[in-house]
Amino acid sequence: MASDSSPNSPNSDDSNDSGISAIRAARLQKVEELKQLGMTPYAYTWEVTHPVADLQAKFVDLAAGAEADFDVSIAGRIMARRVFGKLAFFTLQDETGTIQLYLDKKTIQAEMGAADEQAFEHLKKLTDAGDILGARGTIKRTDKGELSVKVKQYAMLTKSLLPLPDKFHGLTDVAKRYRQRYVDLIVNPEVRDTFRKRAQITAAIRRHLDQLGYLEVETPVLQSEPGGAEARPFVTYHNTLDMELYLRIATELHLKRMVVGGFEKVFELGRVFRNEGVSTRHNPEFTTIEMYQAYGDYQNMMALTETMIEAIAQSVTGSTTVTYQGEDISFARPWQRITMHEAVQAKTGIDFSQFDDLAEAKKAATAAGIREVDGCKSIGHVLNEAFEQAVEETLRQPTFVTDYPVEISPLSKPHRSKPGLVERFELFTVGRETANGFSELTDPVDQRERLELQAAKKEAGDLEACSVDEDFITALEYGMPPTVGMGIGIDRLVMVLTDAASIRDVIAFPLLKPEKSDSLSEAVDSPVDL
Repeated sequence: MASDSSPNSPNSDDSNDSGISAIRAARLQKVEELKQLGMTPYAYTWEVTHPVADLQAKFVDLAAGAEADFDVSIAGRIMARRVFGKLAFFTLQDETGTIQLYLDKKTIQAEMGAADEQAFEHLKKLTDAGDILGARGTIKRTDKGELSVKVKQYAMLTKSLLPLPDKFHGLTDVAKRYRQRYVDLIVNPEVRDTFRKRAQITAAIRRHLDQLGYLEVETPVLQSEPGGAEARPFVTYHNTLDMELYLRIATELHLKRMVVGGFEKVFELGRVFRNEGVSTRHNPEFTTIEMYQAYGDYQNMMALTETMIEAIAQSVTGSTTVTYQGEDISFARPWQRITMHEAVQAKTGIDFSQFDDLAEAKKAATAAGIREVDGCKSIGHVLNEAFEQAVEETLRQPTFVTDYPVEISPLSKPHRSKPGLVERFELFTVGRETANGFSELTDPVDQRERLELQAAKKEAGDLEACSVDEDFITALEYGMPPTVGMGIGIDRLVMVLTDAASIRDVIAFPLLKPEKSDSLSEAVDSPVDL
């Protein structure tokens, strides 16, 4: 019996540089042998008649030992090889699943003899796990019950030069799974399933909004004034225009310009960039969807949010209840709604609405175990600290937290009945902010005053504060209708719906340090506002 356990084998346990170099050299030699035999080691095309999953479904009832007179042509990567003299069994994997190749010397030589008298011997000698192979034949279920393609003809489509790992998840360097995502995808079907579900989630969002009459638009990634959130931007430079530019931290202000221009329902799903901490919850570039609806308020947007996410959970997972890290999370409506004041009072016993004096509010917060409130410049900031420290992590089931302090909500409309607050909500799930929305501020004078306060903070050294976007103020002065807006962190939503512990598990190519210094344990966890 031949196997893949030799030093030149793709499944060798020798993972040091010299071992890999030896394997690569041996495979390069096989490339040359293929060429000398008149075979191309890197083919141009191959006709595929059936995905593997379709064959598995179509012949699920084929009895052990039976054959079907059904011609197929498939292609995929060899994941394992077993050779027994005149018989060989390969496990072939395509995008949809795996199937066995039943390789009988007599059959292959009879079918390919005219073109390659040593076709079976070449198959044994010149193929390795990791190679991409094309195969034509008929369907057979072996005596042991394995559905197989009984191969009549085969062709090398791509010769792999590097070996696949035996147990990719067993690597001590966890970052290597993210750094070499292509290998992670090859050897771990559950990883492919995560990214397939991610695509299904974004497609479902687009369908849902399209049915509601929303228009998807595109706004600039390069901006002269970053705005729409409190976040430190990435800075770049345009040589021809001789000007500094920023990668967008949000799509908000340009989408609102579209509303001013007469589009009543708009959204954009895309990447934003924030030059801040990296952790299991944060990546410097991440995906959001922001949507804006004229003539609605934050109550309307909360209703849309829970309806849409409930529908997406049902569509993608088959249920409105998902399991996240061992915890059942129900997206069935209605979701809990609680004001920030109520949530903080429930956990700390403090009603911050009773305070008129900042010092008294700080004293009460400190007595309740809230840390680092000395730097808070208002009672609203103290309230927010108390919420983040005492409440946020406890919000496991989908929960709308509403009615935020105006000090931390520079783009929200003042609450119509609660002075000092704004009509804003955030959605929390498994202790994380997942969405953020509010009745939009449409008063250009009020908006300028709030942005000027932000600009003053920036001038004082706050790297996350924004400047006054004069063009945005001009747009508001032309008149924006009553509008509600919301942003959803797509990565965090995907994490919950795919049971992913880290944001790096749902971003195909997350940002990593250079390999020599990469360490996930060095990641710094800092909050990111959506």
